Amino acid sequence: MSTRYEYGGDEFVFVELSEEMNLEANFKGVAITQKLRDKQLNGILDICPSNASYMVRVIPEVLHPRELIEILKRIEADITLDMEIASRVVDVPILFEDPWTHDAVIKSRDRHQDPESTDIEYAAKVNGYQSKEAFIQALTTYPFMVSMIGFVPGLPFCFQMVNREQQIEVPKYVRPRTFTPERAFGFGGAFACIYPVQGAGGYQLFGIAAAPVFDRVQKLGDFKNSMVFPRQGDIFRYRSIDRDEYDQIRKDVERGTFRYKITDITYTPQEVMENPKKFSERVLGRLYHD
Repeated sequence: MSTRYEYGGDEFVFVELSEEMNLEANFKGVAITQKLRDKQLNGILDICPSNASYMVRVIPEVLHPRELIEILKRIEADITLDMEIASRVVDVPILFEDPWTHDAVIKSRDRHQDPESTDIEYAAKVNGYQSKEAFIQALTTYPFMVSMIGFVPGLPFCFQMVNREQQIEVPKYVRPRTFTPERAFGFGGAFACIYPVQGAGGYQLFGIAAAPVFDRVQKLGDFKNSMVFPRQGDIFRYRSIDRDEYDQIRKDVERGTFRYKITDITYTPQEVMENPKKFSERVLGRLYHD
């Protein structure tokens, strides 16, 4: 489809890049919104990127939405798959099949497609994996890109950087749960997420993140500039950990000493699209060997 530009009342411009989520559309959205921020145009109040679209809020008396659309079209015309994107690579430790999300899963079987299995058993089966272990390996071998932040404050929607045929997809619950633990690691459709706070939810639950993605009081160093840690365009590597490492990280979080392992990376979308495996190896090398 061609890009669709629409007005949202007097103050908003909504831009749909694709009717379906795919890496190319999200790369384009990241690049366009980054370039728009770099221009620092007077009259722009907010830029809100999404999975395959974005929205911009303006002061129409300063920057008319019609004028903004022309600027956005010129930016998009210059975007190519060999453009460079600057991002962070983040190590995100996950305790799979932890007791807390397992308890939420067991108490919600009447809301699930397959009441006789756990969420991770069901997800492995519908994606053709012979075991939970093989499924976890597929989740942790290739990195995920944070495609948008939303639903609740700090929740990162993450799309795995793999070929289309390797994409993991899992339907959401038939009826949402009324309880989901804080930091639960879930999967719905083609998106992984970490629930930043306790609440309702409909994604399949596979485990729990050891560290927060939302810190309202900004106690931890990674939250110094924002109570929300993830940024659109971040590359998350979900790493499977054992209970001992989980408990140690939780102690560090309580002491206020925990810091995410982060490294900067510059890459092109073309690099990812042409060889996701090679890109994944590069990401892991930067994160754990630099």
